[in-house]
Amino acid sequence: MLSVALAGKPNAGKSTFYKAATMADVDVGNYPFTTIDPNRGVTHVRTECPCLDREERCGNENCSDGKRYVPVELLDVAGLVPGAHEGRGLGNQFLDALTDADVILQVVDAAGATNAEGEPVEVGEYDPVDEVDFVEEEMDQWLAGIVERNWESVERKSRSPDFDIDEALTDLLTGFGATERDVTEVLRDIDYPEDPIQWTDEHRDRLARDLRARTKPIVLVANKADIAPEGNVERLRETDKPVIPATADGELALRKAAEAGVVDYDPGDADFEVVGEVSDAQAEGLERIREVMAEFGGTGVQTALDRAVYNLLDRITAFPVQNETRWTDARGNVLPDAFLLPRGSGPRDLAYAVHTDIGEGYLHAVNARTDRRIGEDYELEEGDVIKVVSTAS
Repeated sequence: MLSVALAGKPNAGKSTFYKAATMADVDVGNYPFTTIDPNRGVTHVRTECPCLDREERCGNENCSDGKRYVPVELLDVAGLVPGAHEGRGLGNQFLDALTDADVILQVVDAAGATNAEGEPVEVGEYDPVDEVDFVEEEMDQWLAGIVERNWESVERKSRSPDFDIDEALTDLLTGFGATERDVTEVLRDIDYPEDPIQWTDEHRDRLARDLRARTKPIVLVANKADIAPEGNVERLRETDKPVIPATADGELALRKAAEAGVVDYDPGDADFEVVGEVSDAQAEGLERIREVMAEFGGTGVQTALDRAVYNLLDRITAFPVQNETRWTDARGNVLPDAFLLPRGSGPRDLAYAVHTDIGEGYLHAVNARTDRRIGEDYELEEGDVIKVVSTAS
């Protein structure tokens, strides 16, 4: 399962975002380090379900009238403060919790109601643009420190006649979630000495920076957009980062209202419908949320998750089935599973995603939409429904 991490300074709204996205019971408080141990839960990214191309909806628990929700892990890391890479505010512990993440949502207080340390101030008193590069810089410096502290072991390995610097650096950096391919691709863009003894701090810093950018891309979530002073969100959007305006409070309110049967709303919808009895105060609050959604195209919570997975990580959704005519598994469930795969993946990759044994016994695959066999060089597309034929089936 892909892992999406929430990071940022204290009181930016990470825990509220997490609670809204997972509906898990977590502490939400207006004080530093509300979260100490990382919260891990399951949320979903949203795509169109292939059942929209059939006469009836599939009935899958993760499908709501053709809106398909694919599970991903969501990790809520405690608030980071300036100097986290040096250990401030348990920073090393919190940064270490990000190592398994595939992509990071940096939650920024667009209202400017918290200072650099995450302490509450008046709305608009702090400029959120000042923290745009905050998580990125802390992670870069933290990883550079790890490389620096372990560089002596790389130098020792270099004395071996069969020394391979790519292999040595992969051994060093796999703990950060880097693959051999990640290291190779990053080194390809760096002009560096073959002898690690000749590497400078600049070489190591560049390695850390480029590797973090490749393995931990960042989306900025401009949270509290509903109370942000005029111009704050636009100035955040003018930075060189992907920015999603959001109101985690608004999303949480809608999710709770939907659970109570008060509103008809699916995560990621641009609007909602009031279908139950509400008080005047509740109606007024819902209308405020509706105004923000109209301005930004939704609450931003689902959009941020979708942007992180489908855009930054460039994933596509594939649906394996056993019956290519009915699009069912062996028990007759229609479109039972959905897998997020890197763009460019083929049918054998999908087979391995389903199960290692299925991948190892792979024979061929059938595109259920066209009822035609496809070759191993076929590139899966978003929404493909595929029957995998394997000796292990």
